[in-house]
Amino acid sequence: MRTLLSFNLLLACCLSLQSCTGVPDGVTPVTPFELNRYLGEWHEIARLDHRFERGLTEVTANYAMRDDGGVKVINRGFNAAEGDWQQAEGKAYFVGDTNTGALKVSFFGPFYGGYNIAKLNDDYSVALVVGPSTDYAWLLARSKTPAKALCDDYMAFANSIGISAEQWIWLQQCR
Repeated sequence: MRTLLSFNLLLACCLSLQSCTGVPDGVTPVTPFELNRYLGEWHEIARLDHRFERGLTEVTANYAMRDDGGVKVINRGFNAAEGDWQQAEGKAYFVGDTNTGALKVSFFGPFYGGYNIAKLNDDYSVALVVGPSTDYAWLLARSKTPAKALCDDYMAFANSIGISAEQWIWLQQCR
């Protein structure tokens, strides 16, 4: 539980220090975007290194509608060092229109950070999400093992917006 509290506190501090729910330079959130198609479970395939996720494996993000029209976010991962599952619950809301994949997300009180869907394939099976800056990024997929060609395509795109291949931590293998 202490790790989960630290995870949430650190995430909040990082996001509040960024003080940004906007879109990083060079990133254009996807449009058209359909939230209902995006809801459900996603597997974290790769991420940039951050203290709030360090040591976590088998990470998933689950998105569901909230009663207030926002999105309930549940991030879950296994912490091998502690031998237990860590979970954080947050909420997300659109920053602008609901046809654009630009949201703000909070895991701690009134502090929000950008959640920008920079690339999303037509069948909503793979997504590249960038935070308030390109120092925060995640490659998510519906499958634990997306096709290698898809991963390569997304990594090339990430490189084009300033995130080099060497920065990624891979949690899953592309097939």
